[in-house]
Amino acid sequence: MFTGIVEELGEVVAVELGGGGGEGPGSRTDGGGDSALLTVRGEIVTTDARHGDSIAVNGVCLTVTSVDGAVFTADVMKETLDRSCLGALRPGSRVNLERAVRADQRLGGHIVQGHVDGTGVILSREPGANWETVRISLPADLARYMVEKGSVAVDGVSLTVVEAAADRFSVGLIPTTLGLTTLGGKQPGDPVNIEVDVIAKYVEKLTAGTRA
Repeated sequence: MFTGIVEELGEVVAVELGGGGGEGPGSRTDGGGDSALLTVRGEIVTTDARHGDSIAVNGVCLTVTSVDGAVFTADVMKETLDRSCLGALRPGSRVNLERAVRADQRLGGHIVQGHVDGTGVILSREPGANWETVRISLPADLARYMVEKGSVAVDGVSLTVVEAAADRFSVGLIPTTLGLTTLGGKQPGDPVNIEVDVIAKYVEKLTAGTRA
């Protein structure tokens, strides 16, 4: 489990499609789109990372397969590639990184599973005096989980929904978020990972039986 509070901006070192077989760091092989081996540099998240640990990469929970200094690798399966934007990453891409939360930590954001529900696209950015309003497209099947003042994770960043519509939503980004996450550099047309509040999904499941 994660909280959506990004610990650092990491950098993709290599993306090897089809389960590996690349020619070294920075390589990209096109051996198929059913899996990938992702290599990422992150000075903070690797300080205590071990094989089998969970690290969220742009909001996607990945399992560490190896650690070498400040670099770790993780396998990405087809389901993750289909539901998220990780397949679009290239060597040099910046990514939001967060280690799994410990039981003795404060829950600074909200409950984030690292299980991306779908992707959206940045529609517009509107600068303000001390923040920036960003509007993002929303898959139709996720609209029912969005409520004003509710929580949403965008590329792994815990945010509060400002406005919610049938096909889009907006969030407000403070200077810290703009400066310390990938959202500060996203432009209209760029894709983002979206994870809705898991509590909303459980409520929907539990109340469905009462309406039958």
